[in-house]
Amino acid sequence: MTDVDVRSTTPTTDAAGGTPARGIRSSGGGRSSRRGGSLARRRLAAFGWGAFGVLLLVVLWEGYKLVAPADGVLIGETRVLPRPTDLAMPHVWDMIGRLSEPVTRSPSAQALWLVILLAALTTLGIAAAGWLVGVGVGIGLALVMQRWRIAEWGLFPWIVLSQTVPLIAFAPIVKSWGSRVEIGSFEWQDWMSVALIASYLAFFPIAIGALKGLQSPDRIHEELMQTYAAGYWSTLTKLRFPAAVPYLLPALRLGAANAVIGAVVAEVSTGLQGGIGRLLIQFAGQASGDPAKAWAPIFGAILLGLVAAGSVALLGAILKNYRRTEEAA
Repeated sequence: MTDVDVRSTTPTTDAAGGTPARGIRSSGGGRSSRRGGSLARRRLAAFGWGAFGVLLLVVLWEGYKLVAPADGVLIGETRVLPRPTDLAMPHVWDMIGRLSEPVTRSPSAQALWLVILLAALTTLGIAAAGWLVGVGVGIGLALVMQRWRIAEWGLFPWIVLSQTVPLIAFAPIVKSWGSRVEIGSFEWQDWMSVALIASYLAFFPIAIGALKGLQSPDRIHEELMQTYAAGYWSTLTKLRFPAAVPYLLPALRLGAANAVIGAVVAEVSTGLQGGIGRLLIQFAGQASGDPAKAWAPIFGAILLGLVAAGSVALLGAILKNYRRTEEAA
């Protein structure tokens, strides 16, 4: 609704005797522009702080290489920080420059950044599939637990307990089970095991956040829906789901990050080729001869996390009308 400032309810006539002008001045445009400018400044400040954090990390890295002892930092006989050698800690510019070089000395070898990008896209697709499964399972469990309190009492402890299982031990079992799945002509692929493990990590924060959001409406609002004779589904779609958005969006971002972590770890544990997790192991074995190359898959994994979180941020932009609580926080 446009805000108006009523200065006078009596028509006034200008000096030339023209058409009377009413004393009503609209202020909605000004407020909208100020609100948009404030949002732009907040986004610029967030970008600036992010860039500052990256710059600070680079300064700390290079500063440590400059002033650290040759044997690293020792507490007693235990080394808590590495030696500042180029083998253990390459210079930042060496790691970045290595990305533009060929991955091997072969004349037909691709650039390292291209190899990392293709592997990151493979892992991102698997993580996205796992995230979607995690969203479905997490929201489904939240709906069941919100609908029946006895289901919450029975399921909630097991949901929490599920996250204590180590993925390194769990991933080979999932791959072994998946290889035995036979449904007609359907064949279980190795990447499906990785996606399943990614969903295993992703569903937990989504289930917790969705449950908290679905339970967030005030009692007075629930009673109002009952007064209107609204059924369960009407209350769910018109009250509970909109109220759950500020809780669900952070949970979706955390679930996306967990899906990326699960996919990378599962690729390492199952030996799936083509993903960023396999490159982490492969290039780490070559670190003694090419230390800067071993850091390239780490940059790719960081990029994966940023893309995953940014994709959920786009969903938050679509649901911005329901994000007041999250923005205020």
